[in-house]
Amino acid sequence: MLWVKSLHVIFMVTWFAGLFYLPRVFVYHAMTDAANTEQSETFKVMERKLLAITTMGAVLTLLFGSWLLIGWLPGLITLGWMKLKLLLVLGLLGYHLYCAKLVKIFRADKNTRSHVWYRWFNEVPVAFLAGIVILVIVKPFN
Repeated sequence: MLWVKSLHVIFMVTWFAGLFYLPRVFVYHAMTDAANTEQSETFKVMERKLLAITTMGAVLTLLFGSWLLIGWLPGLITLGWMKLKLLLVLGLLGYHLYCAKLVKIFRADKNTRSHVWYRWFNEVPVAFLAGIVILVIVKPFN
């Protein structure tokens, strides 16, 4: 079980690293001058590759997390803190899917949001990370 738990944490870190960095690339892409197509194309490649790596981290996090929850610790699903954690993970997955939508928007050169909006958007995963870690470590309620 410790191996599975370790892999769950490793891929969770991978997932979050991508979710912290991908929106930062959006900030820089949104700041790119429309006439600078070479720079824009570079950002498109970065976004596509980063989304792929982030998605692999997400899938493996969910796989190993499910393995832990279903295979070894099925009683955890009844605890309040775990239910809230899973709700936050679902929200994080929604954030991830929205990032994928934004990659498509940038790829089609249809971005209408400013770099300031993306700077704020970039902070969202911090709240998810804080909530999830606090719930898992502190277990504030059953």
